[in-house]
Amino acid sequence: MAADKLHIEMFFDPDSSTFSYVVADNSSGSAAIIDPVLNYDAAGGSVSTADADKMLAYIAANKLNVEWILETHAHADHLSAAHYLHAKTGAPVAIGEGIKKVQQTFKLVFNLADEELQAKGDYFDKLFADNESFRIGNLTAQVINTPGHTNDSVSYLIEGHLFVGDSLFMPDAGTARCDFPGGDAHILYRSIQRIYQLPDTTQIYMCHDYQPGGRELKYQTSVAEQKAQNIHVKAGTAEQEFVQKREARDKTLAVPRLIYPAVQVNIRAGQLPRAENNGVSYMKIPLKQSGK
Repeated sequence: MAADKLHIEMFFDPDSSTFSYVVADNSSGSAAIIDPVLNYDAAGGSVSTADADKMLAYIAANKLNVEWILETHAHADHLSAAHYLHAKTGAPVAIGEGIKKVQQTFKLVFNLADEELQAKGDYFDKLFADNESFRIGNLTAQVINTPGHTNDSVSYLIEGHLFVGDSLFMPDAGTARCDFPGGDAHILYRSIQRIYQLPDTTQIYMCHDYQPGGRELKYQTSVAEQKAQNIHVKAGTAEQEFVQKREARDKTLAVPRLIYPAVQVNIRAGQLPRAENNGVSYMKIPLKQSGK
């Protein structure tokens, strides 16, 4: 692959430690946006488009034509700006077809009526099947199902560059948790084996980095580095060893602070809940009661 065939621009949201990307075809000016963030102030109950507007400014400055808005999964740690960017660019919002299972699960969690959510992939413009190919201008892209963290997790392989969502972190941080509804450590292990079958030179782009030990921020690694150094699953790690390690680790993790606002927006492709008769949108937070 020619080094100048595409350009990848990274954007970072420090509040959620999330990386978003613009991937541009240098020959045509076509581009895709991957995992964009809608800024959310939980204490104030307010949203803003500051991060998404930075992406739009970059796109305008470089005269890019956005052809796709790609989600790797329905994120539980930040709200998606996909709907906002769709309104601004007209580009379709796409995700893996596993989103239907995620919608079905959280339709029950949030007690959503059919008119709010059919749970059939509604709100998204395109549901990708495993191994489906698509184009970004003259670039070839492929969808690889990588569930385990969530039912709908996919990775996007674009000309030797793989965007893995939460399935893998940098090697010193390991892998994603598997204790969300629909998560499964066995399935994640098998998904990672698919990634490890790609050429060692494949460049891997993170969705998050939590900077273990206070090291500098990192967002890019490779298949070779993951296979050699990942603290949870190296090339020779057995499935049961990984599962035991992953499940033990998950038991120590707190619930993500934005899981309820994030998921109820993200299963709607970034659309906020429908405004009520006073013109205001409200987030639902299911309450758990212990004792009497």
